[in-house]
Parts: sequence; C-alpha cells; structure tokens
Amino acid sequence: MDQSRALKGQLTLLRTMQFANYATMVLLVAYFPLYFESLGFTKLQIGAIYSVGPLLSIVSNIAVGIISDRTKNLRRILSLLYCVQILALALLLPQKEFGIMAGIMALFYLFQTPINSMLDSVSLLAADQMKRTFPSIRMFGSLGYALSAVAFGYLLKLYGSDLTIALALGTIIFSMIFSLFIGDFQATLKKFEFSGLWGLLRKRETLVFFLLIMFISVGHRMNEGFLSIAMREIGASDSVIGYASLASAVSEIPMFFLLAKFGHRFRELPLLAIASFFYVIRLGLLSLANEPWMMVALQMMHAVTFAIFYITALRCLQGLIPDEYRSSSQAVFAVVWSGLAGLIAGTLGGWLYDALGLAYVFRVGALFALAGAIGFLLVHLRRGSV
Repeated sequence: MDQSRALKGQLTLLRTMQFANYATMVLLVAYFPLYFESLGFTKLQIGAIYSVGPLLSIVSNIAVGIISDRTKNLRRILSLLYCVQILALALLLPQKEFGIMAGIMALFYLFQTPINSMLDSVSLLAADQMKRTFPSIRMFGSLGYALSAVAFGYLLKLYGSDLTIALALGTIIFSMIFSLFIGDFQATLKKFEFSGLWGLLRKRETLVFFLLIMFISVGHRMNEGFLSIAMREIGASDSVIGYASLASAVSEIPMFFLLAKFGHRFRELPLLAIASFFYVIRLGLLSLANEPWMMVALQMMHAVTFAIFYITALRCLQGLIPDEYRSSSQAVFAVVWSGLAGLIAGTLGGWLYDALGLAYVFRVGALFALAGAIGFLLVHLRRGSV
C-alpha cells in the first residue's frame, strides 16, 4: 500500500513538473521574442539570441545525458539546471544592452536546453515502472502550455512585456522546488558503458532515424521560431499570439490521450510518415496565410503533426536504445530535435525571412518535412520487404 501511494505521488509530481516546464516554454517560445522586440532589437539580433540556444544544446544535452546515465542521479542534475537558470534570469532582469543580454541568455540556454530531454527521460523510466504510458504524463505539459498561453497573454497585455522575465523566474523556481522530490528511477538500471552507447549510435538504422528526425524538426522549428514575430508583423496582438499557442497546446491534449490508449496498436514508421505529411500540409498552408486568425486556426494541426510525431518518435527510440542509455539517447534526440535542427531553422529561416519574406520560410520548412516523410515511408517499405 505504501509503495502504491508513493508511486501515485511520483506520478502527480512528474505531471506537475511537466505542467510547470511547459509553462516556462510558452514564455520562451512565444513571449521572449516579443520582449526582445520591445527593447528595440532587430530581427537579426533576436535570431542571433535564439540561434545560440540550439548551438549550446549540442554540447549541454550530450554532457548532461551522459553524466545522468553514469551517476544515476537525475534528480540532483535537474535541480542544478534549474538553479543556474534562476541565476541567469535574475541577472537578466535589469539589463537592456544587447551584448550583455545575449551573453546571459547563452548561459541560460546552456542549462535550460537539457531540461526537456531529462524530464522526458525520467518520465519514460517512471512510466515503465508504474505501468503507465508516457503520453499520460506528457499531456500535462500540453495542459500547462495551453493554460499558461492564455494566462500569460492576458498578464502581458495588462502589464506589458517587462513582466516576461519575472513570470519565467516564477515558473522555474516552482520547477526547481518540485525537482527535489523526484524518485530514483535510474537505480535499478544496468551499468552505463560508453562503448555500448557509441556502438548503438553508429548503427545505420539509428543514424537514418536521427537524420529523418532532423528533417522534420527543421520544419517544426521554422513554425515555432518565426510564428509569433510573423503574426505581430501582420497586426496580431499579444493576446492573439497567445491564442495561437493555446490552439496548438489544446489540440495536443486529446491526441496524447488517444495515443496513451491506442498508440501501441500502430506501427511507428507509418505513423511517423503520416505525421510528417501533415507537417507538409501545415507549413504549406502557413505560407499562404495572410490574416492572424488563419495562423491561429492552422495551429490546431499540432495534434496531427507534433503530437503524433513526437510521441511515436520516442516510442521508436525506446525500441532502438536500451533503458540504461535512456538519458543519453534522449540527449542525442534533443540535440537533433532542438539543437542541430534549431540551428539550421534559425539561421536559414532568418536569412529567408529577410531576403525573400515570410512565405518562403514556411515553404522551405515544408520541403524539409516532405523529405522526412518520404524517408520514413521508404524505410518502412524497405523493412516490409526484408
């Protein structure tokens, strides 16, 4: 009975942390660019700040993932990551100069970018031990994103963009406190061997998987990174931009529920190919949208693009990599999903935006998604013929 109660408490804890983490993410994705814009930063300067995160994540995710698997102490690592983020944002509060703020944001991203992969890692391990599904935990992140998009949009409209950093500090402090109580879900895993991880990552099947993930993520990041500024450019207010974030997050929740109940019945590669083709449609339609309401409506496609793709990709990764390398493999996934793809999307998208306009950012993103969709379909067909 005591163990059952303890596991139930851990389930609530992890769901709460997912909620708080994605409350922070809505600020970083939707409102930090607008805060920097309110300070007078150019699109190039904002793009430079956002390109630093993906670049640093390549190092920080791998380092944190390997340390986590070797030490089996994910709880302390998460607490440390949150503490440095709090310090960085506290330093950022009084700053207005681009150079200083860019440096502080680099420090912040160095310790923020591993959070999603580490939180997903512990959630996956916990879900296995609790006989739960990962989507049943991760869906609370979507709920946090949805509710926070509305609440933060209202608060920022009422009090102005200067409140952005204070809100982020609040959500991260909340996350740090809860991280102190995470259970030790890594203790029973086999000993980590670096040579074993390297051997798994060098396999052709694994390399192809990560390459195709990167193609889809470039399109995803182009939507995520440029949507709020694009909406502001065509006259959307902060609250309307919040509705776009709300639409994407709300649409995820029923899909996560369905995946938790029925996702295991479907093969991973066909699902990944279908979700990728929906990304092509979503990005292609965004390139034609010229009213804020159109962009808000198209974010509802998040359910059939990101929700299906992300959960299914993690399922596929679980089949490729054993649990003793869970944090490290999640870190590699994050490097590809957020780091390399984010770097490509930020630099290429910024150049396309300045040189050719908004439509070409989304059209090129659609081409990346199309390449990924065809790739997943070919891999599936090849497996079926073997």
